[in-house]
Amino acid sequence: MSGGEQHIAVLKGGWSAEREVSLVSGAQCAAALRRCGFTVSEIDAAPDLPARLSAIAPDIVFNALHGRWGEDGCVQGLLELMGLPYTHSGVKASAIAMDKQVAKSLFAADGIRCPEGQLVPYRDISLKDLPYFPCVVKPVTEGSSVGVAIIHEGQNTLPAGLSGESWQFGEMALVERFIPGREVTVAVMDGKALAVTEIEPKTRFYDYEAKYADGGSQHNLPADLPDAIAEMACAIAEQAHRALGCRGVSRADFRYDPAEGGEGLYLLEINTQPGMTPTSLVPEQAEFRGIGFDRLCQWLVEDASCAR
Repeated sequence: MSGGEQHIAVLKGGWSAEREVSLVSGAQCAAALRRCGFTVSEIDAAPDLPARLSAIAPDIVFNALHGRWGEDGCVQGLLELMGLPYTHSGVKASAIAMDKQVAKSLFAADGIRCPEGQLVPYRDISLKDLPYFPCVVKPVTEGSSVGVAIIHEGQNTLPAGLSGESWQFGEMALVERFIPGREVTVAVMDGKALAVTEIEPKTRFYDYEAKYADGGSQHNLPADLPDAIAEMACAIAEQAHRALGCRGVSRADFRYDPAEGGEGLYLLEINTQPGMTPTSLVPEQAEFRGIGFDRLCQWLVEDASCAR
């Protein structure tokens, strides 16, 4: 494998709540691209990003940013204006996927089952007025389970993150019916599902720590699911990828309630900038399909070049 003379700018870090994860993702991807023979510049994204990109004039931008500003269409719009090809999804797909309620509306219109939910002003959230028990309360436009809380029936107090000034995620929260059962995820690469992984978090649920801490969760690949459910998860992940107009790689996250049988698979969300850290799911599934990490990163660059 060789990158020839191409110069790749790897965007990482930034200023979202997922900055630290992005720094790890970016460093790992930059190292892989260098092994593939590319000239690589690593950029810790900041408000001076346009000037820094203009100064180095890369051929392609590898977007390893996570969270707001990096995967919500903002940096994608900047790169479009600058005429720079970039990895992963474009402006529209990124913006829609990041807004969980808007994405759910599109999924529902396409016949994809998602948990029931509604937007609620976070200041109005109280134990006596919640629409579902148990329920999941989450920011509308954050990733990596940042700010997510589960409220169970019989709880006497709200989680600390939902009280006072600790909520830092806008005026509205998304309140969804909690789906009991199992956590599964499917990566999609070039429009095709790679595999199904079941995640067994070591914490109470698949939160930020379970996602990124060493030993925070166990990934069972392939998932020990009925064949029909695994096939359904792959089909829905591909359908959701198409419905949003994603490109490159995406990851679909599900909850599966075995008590509901074939009706128990619920799509939670689509991630258009999946993590590329040592504990990340997409590199694991690619490796399972015989696509090593270096090849995965190189393919993303090639895909960005073709999308121009």
